[in-house]
Amino acid sequence: MENKQQTEIKQGTRLKEIIAVMRKYHFISNFYHQRDPEAICNALQELGPTFIKLGQILSTRPDLVSTDYVQALRKLQDQVKADPFTSVEQTFEEASGKQIAQVFKSFDPEPFASASIGQVHHAVLLDGTPVVVKVQHPAVTQLVNTDLALLRRAVKMVKYVPANTAVVDLDRTLDEVSASLLSEIDTLHEAKNGEEFYRLNNGQGIFVVPKVYLKYCAPRILVNQAMTGKSIRELFDASAAAEQERNQALATSLVRNFMKQVFVDYFFHADPHPGNILFTTAPGDQLETSREFTHSFKHAELAYQEQTPLPPYRLTYLDFGMMGRLTPVMADGIAEVVLALTSKDQHRIAQAVLGICNQTGELDQQRFSKELSNFIRPYLAEGLGQIDFSNMLYRIIQLCEDNNLQIKPEVTMLIKAFGTLESTVAHLDPDISMMAVVRPFGLAYLKRKLKARDLADDSLFKLWSVLESAGQLPERLDTALDTFNNGDIEVKLRYEGQKHLLKQVERVANRLLVVIVLAAVILGSSLLVESSTRHPHIYHLGVFGYAISLGVIAILVVSELWHRFKHWRNSKK
Repeated sequence: MENKQQTEIKQGTRLKEIIAVMRKYHFISNFYHQRDPEAICNALQELGPTFIKLGQILSTRPDLVSTDYVQALRKLQDQVKADPFTSVEQTFEEASGKQIAQVFKSFDPEPFASASIGQVHHAVLLDGTPVVVKVQHPAVTQLVNTDLALLRRAVKMVKYVPANTAVVDLDRTLDEVSASLLSEIDTLHEAKNGEEFYRLNNGQGIFVVPKVYLKYCAPRILVNQAMTGKSIRELFDASAAAEQERNQALATSLVRNFMKQVFVDYFFHADPHPGNILFTTAPGDQLETSREFTHSFKHAELAYQEQTPLPPYRLTYLDFGMMGRLTPVMADGIAEVVLALTSKDQHRIAQAVLGICNQTGELDQQRFSKELSNFIRPYLAEGLGQIDFSNMLYRIIQLCEDNNLQIKPEVTMLIKAFGTLESTVAHLDPDISMMAVVRPFGLAYLKRKLKARDLADDSLFKLWSVLESAGQLPERLDTALDTFNNGDIEVKLRYEGQKHLLKQVERVANRLLVVIVLAAVILGSSLLVESSTRHPHIYHLGVFGYAISLGVIAILVVSELWHRFKHWRNSKK
């Protein structure tokens, strides 16, 4: 009972603290209207580790917050005071059921990094393998759950903010960010992600992935292979010609590997910021299998490989707490977007975007296609260095939402991840062309679909479009003929602005009907009054008809004046 009371008092104190800080920085109002991002950052920093991590996750979600918020939240730092070694020993023993000395030959008591979720120590396994051990801070899961619960209570204050000026959906934002944060503090989930990413990407060209020692992992404990190197951020702004050439190769490799994760593995790193990518030197005499060939000769089959030397450096991915997964169908939809962008067919671009969206209301496809085409046209020939990718993504998502479309969650995570990677790639090579790097993956995708290796690359995109439409032509023609024979043909004419015109016609028709009814009531009332001098009840009935008519006329006049006022006010905005 005593512990329960202490917990309740602690939660009450924490709630007061959260509310006090939110009031100090006008948190709810500023965030709801996407104003003053610096004040929001100060509030998150003051509220502590859980809120800092929430802000960092939001900085990777241009679909949830504005571009100014994305830029400001990226600056949040979550270096926190490290726990004493006695606390680390206790957490390790509680989580794994073993003492540190039973698992490790040596364990550095001083962490080399300490963030909001946990701290990281160097260690050596009993067999001499160097590893890094991530140990969560005590009760971090309880703290996160408590803060999220209290934050939900605080968000209820939003009902006092005018809804018609909102920029973000707070409930949706909190739901998605909470899911990301709870997934990130699940170390076993991160360990399994790391195992799968290691299997798919370790040794693929210049890329290295740390091995996960799953048998030593436990809830709140993560054990990975120790990796050397420095953050790729330190390579930015290279001045020497050789360094610039190296950076260009690194940028191309990063984009190609990411495309491979998306279109081949269907499993991609969703948070590839510079802190999660290490650069290190390596021997230059290693070879990579670049292509495999198979030829049949009579009754024998000959297979051989083409190998090329690897450059003297490697890139290492870290941190697998936030990963994305696609279905093959969704990957095909994304490939359609890539092909449409490459072909620069604006109608096809709109159709491809529709394929990766859920419709949430009535949709005018003609209007959406026109708006998207006008928006996307300037970006088609741009290099990454000239594009504010986060702003472009945010505006596309807003354009979809304005047209009752919602981009599917897995696609949202993908474009967020590519937006994060874009920042790194643009610093390495500002002149890189996104379409030039992505194009070969679109071609390879089509070759796998068509099984046609002899087709010329330049005509492959157009051929794919023709074959895709031609394959459906017989079925569509047969259906059209059957419909014609059955007399079920319907012709539907649509034109721009027809909905507005129909509403106006309906409004005029309704008013006309009311006027006719009023005229009949007034005429009937006049006859009753005129012929009822000796019958007071009939006279009163006629006067009552006059009163109703006058009341309805007054309502119509006020309604018409209000309608005109709203139209004038909207035209001034």
